[in-house]
Amino acid sequence: MDFISILSIFVMACFVGYYVVWSVTPALHTPLMAVTNAISSVIIVGALIAAAEAGSPAAKWLGLIGIVFASVNIFGGFAVTERMLAMYKKKERPAPAKASGVEGK
Repeated sequence: MDFISILSIFVMACFVGYYVVWSVTPALHTPLMAVTNAISSVIIVGALIAAAEAGSPAAKWLGLIGIVFASVNIFGGFAVTERMLAMYKKKERPAPAKASGVEGK
């Protein structure tokens, strides 16, 4: 494929991704984050294959850099998802304070 075809596919994918993400209701943002984490794990598999089959040292280094960036994306995505889920947990309220031994007359 030539460069223009690849660039056109990339631009169209950006537009589709933008409209898909912005049309998701707020209640479904957490599952959307989980799906993007799964997609990033597929990217790591692709980077591992590319790094293993690379013929030149530069290609192996680029594969390693891709693995590192995808790993950071996955771990960061899980951290953000966990923080989002923590917002929905009910906070425990402390028990009401009892009178300190002083009784009214």
